[in-house]
Amino acid sequence: MGENIIERVRENVIGRGEEITPDDAMALALTDFGGLPALMSLSNAVTSMHHERGVYLCSITSGRTGACPEDCSFCAQSIYSKSPVPPRTVIEPREILESAKRAEAGGASEFCIVISGRGPNGHVFERVLESVRLIGEHTGMSIGCSLGILTEEQAMRLSAAGVRRYNHNLETSRSFFPRVCTTHAYEDRIGTARLVKENGIGLCCGGIIGLGETAEDRLSLAYELKGLDPEVVPLNFLNPRPGTGLGGMETLHPFEAVKTISLFRIILPKSILLCAGGREAVLGEYQPWALFAGANALISGNYLTTKGDPMEKDIRMIRDLGLPLLRYN
Repeated sequence: MGENIIERVRENVIGRGEEITPDDAMALALTDFGGLPALMSLSNAVTSMHHERGVYLCSITSGRTGACPEDCSFCAQSIYSKSPVPPRTVIEPREILESAKRAEAGGASEFCIVISGRGPNGHVFERVLESVRLIGEHTGMSIGCSLGILTEEQAMRLSAAGVRRYNHNLETSRSFFPRVCTTHAYEDRIGTARLVKENGIGLCCGGIIGLGETAEDRLSLAYELKGLDPEVVPLNFLNPRPGTGLGGMETLHPFEAVKTISLFRIILPKSILLCAGGREAVLGEYQPWALFAGANALISGNYLTTKGDPMEKDIRMIRDLGLPLLRYN
């Protein structure tokens, strides 16, 4: 059964250039791990059809950490966490510039400034714009921001300042979202995603896998994202943080994570698929499988509240696989 559906989808998607149907996507999602090599081969072929061979590296930095009033149950930066990370609320543009320079020297070609909170206030926003200006003047990096929910004016000013891409994840499916966050609505996230695109900024929009959602929820998220047509789709994998609402969750099986990457690649063939937070904890030794399954970008280095693998280790893995290091432009 599993091999039959994979071969049928291969004929439709690779042979005829058609999009996968939701019914076929669900059939693939329900295949057992024995069909994983064939599924990975299919998703790898989809990547080859639409993308240059190689891997992009992105680095992120936290401009403002902690003290977030939102109640996202996966996040240690929330004030609702029983073990919140210590807040650091002062943005230092020169420090952010130095982080960007180190990331560029290490091999990353995109640098994203992230702040905690619902959205940026006036003072914080001005400091972010100053950081963007400095990075633009002193590096050759593509600049991204992830600042939460934006206003029309803020989106316009970010675009004018030279922000190339804006990250605002949907996190999960529309129906599962209220079990993850209650202090803002799913439509708030959709609205900001559309707003940045309307103002000429590339959209980076994905979610977190392993929150307790079903296979149907994961596919629903993938199709919500397809409707937004993001340039980059980050796939994060829950690395449960002590004190958060999901602190007691078990991490996803690595094969389930790889299967999810394959499914998202087939559903979203033209987006850059960014393997992001939690990949080291969940995938472990199977991280190369993620790149074969359809991921063609990595967040490299540390994350916001957890450590990541050193960038040199990621570059060594990429080169050991015989893949070139690509540059965002």
